[in-house]
Amino acid sequence: MEQTKWAHLPNAKHIDWVIASLKANPEKWAAARDAAYVAASWYEARNAAKAAAFDAANNAAWEAARIAAFDAAWDAAYEAAADAIIALIAYDDCAYMIESEIGELKIIAAFGDQRAILLLSACIVYNETKELV
Repeated sequence: MEQTKWAHLPNAKHIDWVIASLKANPEKWAAARDAAYVAASWYEARNAAKAAAFDAANNAAWEAARIAAFDAAWDAAYEAAADAIIALIAYDDCAYMIESEIGELKIIAAFGDQRAILLLSACIVYNETKELV
């Protein structure tokens, strides 16, 4: 089996799940992105969180995972998955948030937690499918 460029990361299995789930359910990822962006300020918060995470994750693992996600789905779905992947690469301590209750993660995100903001769409998809690879 070919090893990915992110296989060495602590959250590798969660990154693998994001990509596999995205391939299997792009419509769920697009809907989850739309659900996460209900508030007008959400877009600005997401961009700020993504910029901070990008600074921490700007490496070969991010580029390889980003390409894999882009190949798997269309724009809205890809965008939600890319947010999750960048958070999983940048923050070693955030994978548990995917399996959180949606309402709890929304509260954490509302307080400005960058990990929660970026992982909200993944949490929504996980709670719909309850399957983590």
